[in-house]
Amino acid sequence: MSATAYLIVGLGNPGARYARTRHNAGFLAIDHFARSVDCPPASSRWQGSYCRLRLSGRPLILLKPQTYMNRSGECVVRFADYFRISRERILVLHDDLDLPPGRIKVVARGGAGGHNGIRSLIRYLGGSDFARVKIGIGRPQSDGDRDGMPVDRWVLSRFSDQELEGLEEIFEKTDRAIRLFIVRGIEACMNEINRR
Repeated sequence: MSATAYLIVGLGNPGARYARTRHNAGFLAIDHFARSVDCPPASSRWQGSYCRLRLSGRPLILLKPQTYMNRSGECVVRFADYFRISRERILVLHDDLDLPPGRIKVVARGGAGGHNGIRSLIRYLGGSDFARVKIGIGRPQSDGDRDGMPVDRWVLSRFSDQELEGLEEIFEKTDRAIRLFIVRGIEACMNEINRR
């Protein structure tokens, strides 16, 4: 694969214990896109599940790190280095507490914002100038006088069946964001997706 390849990364935690959890929104989004292009991340290398394909003539890799969230960078940097993919050609899909459920936001760069997976990527990739699609999961709601569920428990709680049905519409938007990022670039992607 040439230096013009793209790396599309979904963040999450591996294993049945974490399936369908809010923290695995990135995995769920990658799986949705993979089904649309008939390329499930079924190959294994460097602690990652991945597949390689071409989209609009451009080579890309879909990747789900299997290192657990807080060590995602260890896997991603190996793919980026081996396939000579610059940070500007990496798009990361991940959950975001500060966006309400049902919203997504595309950003070109930024800090970790308290997200351990993003913090690991910044550390191992040596910079924060990689694009992200933030998938809103909201914060736990407080119940009257009591505080809501602790954040660490909230992100590891499972989506309900009803919430998963609602995610289908969200993942149509994340699919569109991936295609825009690859074909037209990050600015066009932000302009279209964030305007909706």
